[in-house]
Amino acid sequence: MRTAYRNAFLLVLASILLLQSCTRIGLAYRHLDRLIPWSISDYLDMTPEQRSTFDSQLREQLSWHCRTQLPGYLAWMDRVHAMVAERRVSEPEVRARLAEAKQAVATVAEEITPSTVEMLRGLNDEQVEELAASFADDRRERKEKYLDVPLQEQIDERAERMQKRLETWMGRLSQAQQMRVRQWSASLGTQNQAWLENRAHWQDALLAALEQRDSGQFAGRIQVLLQQRETLWTDAYRQAFATTEQAGVDLFVDLMASASDTQRATLLKRGAALREDFAGIGCQD
Repeated sequence: MRTAYRNAFLLVLASILLLQSCTRIGLAYRHLDRLIPWSISDYLDMTPEQRSTFDSQLREQLSWHCRTQLPGYLAWMDRVHAMVAERRVSEPEVRARLAEAKQAVATVAEEITPSTVEMLRGLNDEQVEELAASFADDRRERKEKYLDVPLQEQIDERAERMQKRLETWMGRLSQAQQMRVRQWSASLGTQNQAWLENRAHWQDALLAALEQRDSGQFAGRIQVLLQQRETLWTDAYRQAFATTEQAGVDLFVDLMASASDTQRATLLKRGAALREDFAGIGCQD
């Protein structure tokens, strides 16, 4: 995915579609090609024939997604809403919602795997080279943005990003809540390093698979890359992910415990508006 950093807490606050950057759900659906793992249009130029096939498959999968997955998202949002409204935000409840969200993502990954295999198998050598060069540029840019700054600056910027996102949903944070966000960010330490190394590791695995895209094992390798990404995680990232997820859960629980009536009402109102947007989507057969 193109999103640089998404933690468990934001998954709870927003949606399993990773729509934090979209203000309207309809807009997100029209650009879902940028949200699913197999979109490589940001990294290489497709031929007209490839683009036509991609667009056709995308329309089919958007229709499938809307018809079969959207109802589950609405029910999931209802459970999140009830959890907050009834003041029962606890670690077990939050973890239950996370597990449901992860399963929804896994379902999408399974659905798109066959078309992903087909698309990637159709790349020519020049496109694979272009993809490798684009990955290299991507790594350099992210390294400059997230690593080539002092650790304290990384921590400060992470806290600022989180506070901005939280205030979008809850309204202005209290001083104590701001301090809790800073504590959360500091607890993640050098998470950026592990994340970027793991991202590069996955990209290298994809490029290695593409070198053998005419082999009988290619489909299985892409299936692992999309559906079993955790099996390819580096040890450092596996540990960092567990730490990050726990820190996100703890932060959400603590913030909800300290939330004012106004903050809680703001969160519920904005969550209800998000659900309304989802419910208003018209699915195409």
